[in-house]
Amino acid sequence: MLRRVVGLLLGLLGTCGLGGAAAVAPVAAAGNGPIPLARLVPHASFVTPPTTAQCEAQLHVACYAPFQFQRAYNLGPLYRKGLAGKGQTIAIVDSFGYQHIRGELRTFDKAFHLPPPPSFRIIHPVGAIPPYDPNARPQMFGWAIETSLDVEYAHAIAPKAKLLLVETPVPETLGTGGFPPIIRAENLVINHHMANVITQSFGAPEIGFPSRRSILGLRSAFKNAARHGVSVLAGTGDSGATGPKTLDATGSPLTFFLRRNVSWPASDPLVTALGGTQLHLNAKGNHTAPDSVWNDTALFGSPASTGGGRSVVFSRPFYQHGIAHLRGRRGIPDISMSAAVNGAALVFLDAKLGAGPAGFYLIGGTSEASPMFAGIVSIADQWAGHGLGLLNPAIYRLLAHHAAGIVDVTRGTNTVTFPQGGSTHTVKGFAAHRGYDLASGVGTIDAAKFVPELVAASGG
Repeated sequence: MLRRVVGLLLGLLGTCGLGGAAAVAPVAAAGNGPIPLARLVPHASFVTPPTTAQCEAQLHVACYAPFQFQRAYNLGPLYRKGLAGKGQTIAIVDSFGYQHIRGELRTFDKAFHLPPPPSFRIIHPVGAIPPYDPNARPQMFGWAIETSLDVEYAHAIAPKAKLLLVETPVPETLGTGGFPPIIRAENLVINHHMANVITQSFGAPEIGFPSRRSILGLRSAFKNAARHGVSVLAGTGDSGATGPKTLDATGSPLTFFLRRNVSWPASDPLVTALGGTQLHLNAKGNHTAPDSVWNDTALFGSPASTGGGRSVVFSRPFYQHGIAHLRGRRGIPDISMSAAVNGAALVFLDAKLGAGPAGFYLIGGTSEASPMFAGIVSIADQWAGHGLGLLNPAIYRLLAHHAAGIVDVTRGTNTVTFPQGGSTHTVKGFAAHRGYDLASGVGTIDAAKFVPELVAASGG
């Protein structure tokens, strides 16, 4: 499957109480392709949603509920105006999907007092999905978790938006298997005007593709989206300044490249690349400190940080011409949202996934950031009364004008240090600083200000 789901299952060493959650060590990965971009703390489940204080006491990491993210991103003023994605559709693209996702979403909504989505469609536009069987198809496990995260948090941010889950029957295999069906499925969604925003929580290292041409041959959906006013988003990856070189049978990283690289499709100039931040919130969702670059590598002992850097495939697009340190290359991320495991999203998973008992789990990764931002985009589309299309020119316009809705991220780095092959390696990444940087992009958002500014900068 050519999506780089950083759905590596990361565990915390030790034990925890609430809900009988026992921690486990990180699960390895193999194979030669991309993986789901969601990071889960397995076997650390809670029967009812834990508070931030309970997660910190039992797991030594923070966890946040939808209402805390809504407060942190200042969505309240928009909701009070009736702006919550009404009349819009968010397309969520995932290999395999998960057969029990509807029930999971109902439980999630009930637990967090969210309304059900006005519509939740699931389509298989390029072929029937095989029955869920992680024993026969180990990659289904990671994709099932990815699907749960994507659906639940797109809905949490834009509770009045319709959801369209687009499932494909083939996992990624570095351009030769999983990406072509995904691209065909996305073209169908675009051609039939089924959604104004598409979120992709997957990717693969550019340098892992057979050739530059193999990437350029997969861009038809993004060109199509740009022509039809559809916004396309993608997470930048969860391995910091590097990326997986080989994967295990489940699609989780086994080894990593020892030099900088970035992930496609996030690196595509026609895609808005979502990096990851760590939020520092109290029980109500108020900030106790400014957001910082997501980097949990030290916590887990393997790369666990936001992707970011310069593309080796794409030159600097026109909208990034004012940024000198890109050295003539496309730089990612463009903008960032929550992705940290120490500050994880609470996601409901049912018992059939194999991660442990049914309950609320802690999940992070840039595949959290992408569906969250898709919710923001659907609210902006509602404000505008139409799809905004390619967002990047407007985002960099806002940066140039020091728009109040963009919140600068000035702390942290996506440098990763990890053991591999009997040695310890460091892939030096990029540090956050004032203005645009290759760790956080333009920064993060204050939604109440950002949404009207984005609509205005996009031409209304």
